[in-house]
Amino acid sequence: MYINDVHIAYYVVAAILGLFIGEFVNWMNMRLPEYKKVFSKEIFSEYKINFKPNYILMLITSAIYVTLIYNLGIKETIIANLDLIKYIILTPMLLSVFVIDYRQQIIPNRLNLTIFEVGLVFAFLYGLSDVAITFNMLLGMLVGGGIFLLITLVGGMFYGKEAMGFGDVKLMAALGLYFGFSNIIAITLVSFLVGAILSIILLISRKKKSNEYIPFGPFIVLATFISMYVPFEQIKTILMEIFTLGMYNS
Repeated sequence: MYINDVHIAYYVVAAILGLFIGEFVNWMNMRLPEYKKVFSKEIFSEYKINFKPNYILMLITSAIYVTLIYNLGIKETIIANLDLIKYIILTPMLLSVFVIDYRQQIIPNRLNLTIFEVGLVFAFLYGLSDVAITFNMLLGMLVGGGIFLLITLVGGMFYGKEAMGFGDVKLMAALGLYFGFSNIIAITLVSFLVGAILSIILLISRKKKSNEYIPFGPFIVLATFISMYVPFEQIKTILMEIFTLGMYNS
């Protein structure tokens, strides 16, 4: 049986893998903020004593994996499947960023560095088939980090405090290696749009006060997932329609 030209067995494997990875994300969320090793000799003993499954994270990860396969399909070669592979690897790290930043208003350096290191590996792998893709990814790194660094510095000059955390700057630079120049700009714009909408909702619902800090990392994560599923041209058209109040003609 095939769904969208992909054998159902792939979906089953992806769903089961997602459950295990979702559980691992929960483990990461406990260890990283305390600067503890994710992989340690005590992992099994500590897991039995202190750890409770997070079924929501497990189901979310499983659903993301299944829909990624549905959206991108399974190609014949490893190089052709690089988009799918990098998204599968990136997903648990993004979910960890979302949860940790939302709960504790930090993005651990170890997490950002891992995203960056894996991104460099993929930039190299893409270069095996087309060097231009690697250059585009490196440009995405510079642009993604540069935009948020500029916002942080300008915010510090005018308001006397950081408008954006340096964890967000590092995250955007690392994500640029996965998405390249055009898509990292799209992620930047979508993150601010999503951030504005959700911040208004949080303030209206009184879950956040007007003077209370709202972490930006979760908005970046949501924008990144949108970019995984929606082609750049569609995102561009939607953004232009929004920012030009419907006067944009593609």
